[in-house]
Amino acid sequence: MPEITLDAADGSGRFACHVVMPKAAPAGAVVMIQEIFGVNANMRALCEWAAGMGFIAVAPDLFWRQEPGVQLDPDGGQAQWERAFALMNGFDQDKGLADIQTAITAARGMQGANGKVGTMGFCLGGRMAFKAACHTDADCNVSYYGVGLENLLDEAKAIRGPLLMHIAEKDKFVPPEAQARILAGLSGNTKVTAHVYPGVDHAFARMGGHAWDARAATIANGRTAEFLVEYLG
Repeated sequence: MPEITLDAADGSGRFACHVVMPKAAPAGAVVMIQEIFGVNANMRALCEWAAGMGFIAVAPDLFWRQEPGVQLDPDGGQAQWERAFALMNGFDQDKGLADIQTAITAARGMQGANGKVGTMGFCLGGRMAFKAACHTDADCNVSYYGVGLENLLDEAKAIRGPLLMHIAEKDKFVPPEAQARILAGLSGNTKVTAHVYPGVDHAFARMGGHAWDARAATIANGRTAEFLVEYLG
């Protein structure tokens, strides 16, 4: 089942989701939320990783309203980055969040699903996973180096399911003052667990990328695995 197509909640069209099934069922599902580079080779590899841990992985194409099927290379040069930022700037986050909820609902009812669904996002997807924690019915959520979270703290009071956050200490897109605001704003929220990884940059968990850090990624991914097992079965 490499792909499914879902109807957007606003009736504006249909969008694709890359799907990877685990070996055993029933299984919990994880909606994998893309970086600014689309559902590219890295996101598909992450879906394989989630499925290898025993979860149904579902990665919706969030840029479909601008250009369906975007697959950019973060190490492919300036033109790839410029296109990625243009897509991010043109992305309607409210509609994207609705698409994530649509994917969550679909994942709950998939053949082989146990009815429990989490989200896991990276970069832009990390931001959207934070928003999913606040505004969707996901059972749990994982945010890797989410961007702009310091501007979403007013929404944190609405967090429903547990949220696990991975923050890169040297994140060039989330400077120290932003990190301090995020950590202070979420302190005392029993639904949030935040970890800061010393000395690493944004995208430290993107295997093979320029910022890849094996130690930090292994620790973060281990925490993610335990978290997903706890809340998704």
